[in-house]
Amino acid sequence: MLRRIALSKLPQRVAQSFYAPVNLHLCQLRAMHITGEKMSYAANQQTLMVTRMLEEFLVSSEVHESQRGGLTRPPKISEPEIIELCSHYKHLEKDAKMEFLQAIGQKCGVDHNAVLRICKNMKQQQEKGDGALLQAEAKLHQSLIPHYSLLFQQVSRTFDGVKFLMDLRADIMELLQDSPRNDHYLRALNQTLKEMLSHWFCAGLLNMQQITWQSSCDMLQKISEYEAVVPVRSWLDLKQRVGPYRRCFVFTHSAMPTEPIIVLHSALMKDIPNNLQEIIGNRLGKMGDEIEPTQQQEELDNTQAAIFYSISSTQAGLKGVDLGNYLIKSVVQRLQRDFPHLTVFSSMSPIPGFKDWLSQEIAKHLRGSHMVYPLLTKKELETLHELAGKPSELPLQTLKRLLVTSHWLHSDKLVEFLKEPMMRLCARYLYAEKHRGHALDPVANFHLHNGAVMWRMNWLADTSPRGMTQSCGIMCNFRYFLDTTIQNSRMYTENRHIEASEQVLDLVAKSGMPVTGNAPGVSKKSNL
Repeated sequence: MLRRIALSKLPQRVAQSFYAPVNLHLCQLRAMHITGEKMSYAANQQTLMVTRMLEEFLVSSEVHESQRGGLTRPPKISEPEIIELCSHYKHLEKDAKMEFLQAIGQKCGVDHNAVLRICKNMKQQQEKGDGALLQAEAKLHQSLIPHYSLLFQQVSRTFDGVKFLMDLRADIMELLQDSPRNDHYLRALNQTLKEMLSHWFCAGLLNMQQITWQSSCDMLQKISEYEAVVPVRSWLDLKQRVGPYRRCFVFTHSAMPTEPIIVLHSALMKDIPNNLQEIIGNRLGKMGDEIEPTQQQEELDNTQAAIFYSISSTQAGLKGVDLGNYLIKSVVQRLQRDFPHLTVFSSMSPIPGFKDWLSQEIAKHLRGSHMVYPLLTKKELETLHELAGKPSELPLQTLKRLLVTSHWLHSDKLVEFLKEPMMRLCARYLYAEKHRGHALDPVANFHLHNGAVMWRMNWLADTSPRGMTQSCGIMCNFRYFLDTTIQNSRMYTENRHIEASEQVLDLVAKSGMPVTGNAPGVSKKSNL
């Protein structure tokens, strides 16, 4: 006889506020102020209802586990109850969400005892023949599927259920980042959701559409809000980004057709620009007011290069789900169809991790840590001290101070002096600094993984506050040579091989870092 799972088996806070729209204690306090005991009674009834749903699912999970070999139907909660559960979860406080997810992970995960029993029986089934062995393997496979994956499947079938699961995974990743302990149950939940989302968001199920000024206001508003690379300054700015010589593409999913998953902005230009200003322009008039972009007619002779200057992933819950290769290929194919004469495809990319990395390296040097490769030469240290140093300040302390304020941008002498060492250090960061064998910088890793070449670094390409904060104004062009992108991607993924231009390699060599031997393999490409 199956044992019914008691409410007392759940963590106390989950029992009190599981799925409740707010913490039960706060709900009771508000009830005392608004409607007296009736509100408190309603809150208790709501809590009992959702807790009962959880108990029923846990019990049905146990029943299902006991009958897995008999091809019984999986445990199921009615659709209205599923919707109610999702609605209540959305309003839980952070601590309550943590305990709720831990309860799901612990109570609705894999039955480890069942797995061990099947594994012990595998040798005996092998002796009976292939048929028995295959049947035992099927049982083992079923036993390794956590019960909460069945719950997630039921959630995915409801309206906005896939979006809810994406947001749920985003919550889990945030909790894992904030939690000081190694929570194995949360990590297992995260991995299960990642695998499910990877299947649902494969290339064949995504839809690409071009966004124009005639697109829905809702979609235009979301594109403006989700922009994470080059912030949209106004509606006129957005109008230019979807106007002549510009292309904006979004990728959506059939389960959430009005919600952009990835947004890509591209500019059609004569050549690859060396600064962001050439793309987004300056539309301020003499009086400081914004000038509306002109509706010029596109001329094919003026477009030879497509520049990808912003790629924004809008859903935190899809982190780690690889969509990049499909994204770039789809956009390139669409642009080639519309503009057959396009021959150049490149990004104008930020370098979001450079300044933080450099600050950490300076701190290591100042602590006296043994560093194989110096940041600045002896002559550069002396010159820096002469230009901006203080009497009691070490040259690297001066550099650290300059990086914090970015006031050096207003000094022509400092701008000229810092160009050589900063470009050199940035090339070292992009090319040589690694995380698990791949480029440490996430943007560089994205483009290299997609088969691009680290083609050109640009000094003071983005002098906006964001650009100065992220990378001291430096940007990088990652160029896509269509005949070698597949090969480049495979070499980078399998052999950590980075394709880079002569300019980048020369800068890396000047930093003292090796570009041959133990360093990743490289094939030089001209910047012409």
